[in-house]
Amino acid sequence: MITTSIGLMMIAAYLCGSVSSAVIVSKLFRLPDPRRHGSGNPGATNVLRLGGTLPAVLVLVFDVLKGTIPVWGSYFLGIEAFYLGMIAICACLGHIYPVFFGFQGGKAVATAFGTMMPIGLDLAGLLIATWMILVGATGYSSFAAVVTVSLAPIFTWFIKPLYTIPVLMLSILIVIRHRQNIVRLWQGNESKVWDKTKRPKE
Repeated sequence: MITTSIGLMMIAAYLCGSVSSAVIVSKLFRLPDPRRHGSGNPGATNVLRLGGTLPAVLVLVFDVLKGTIPVWGSYFLGIEAFYLGMIAICACLGHIYPVFFGFQGGKAVATAFGTMMPIGLDLAGLLIATWMILVGATGYSSFAAVVTVSLAPIFTWFIKPLYTIPVLMLSILIVIRHRQNIVRLWQGNESKVWDKTKRPKE
């Protein structure tokens, strides 16, 4: 029974993650497709550049929720910590390779954050504070994301050690997903959060 529940929740998490809020919100606000404009990444940061604060906030909220809902639901089903981590990874893989949007997705930072939220508000607060401080200091969302997710397993160890390994697995996935951003950061070619992309004329 538990094995079946785990399998179903992994599938549900992937499908939930596959709903690309960046693309949907951009269509609702008549913005350029974030997969083909700006940085090409369908995430909140690129939508911020293309359409401003409100669409970006909506994308951020929805991306967080599609990570939180399947993991929280699995927690209440009594699924063990390791498998919660696998379910979290499935939600992020859905965001990265969305079946509903041609497998062309984003970096899954917000979704990964959403999957970690059920661990506790103290962890969520630390992650948010770390990301905001780093973005404010450097202007690089990708740098802030990589450093924050790298610190997440350490934060988790001090808050709820049981979830350290699942969070570590998730962190590795997000860092790997940012490998091109890391190269651009090293070469000094990465865009900053406040770098605007001109909207093309219709």
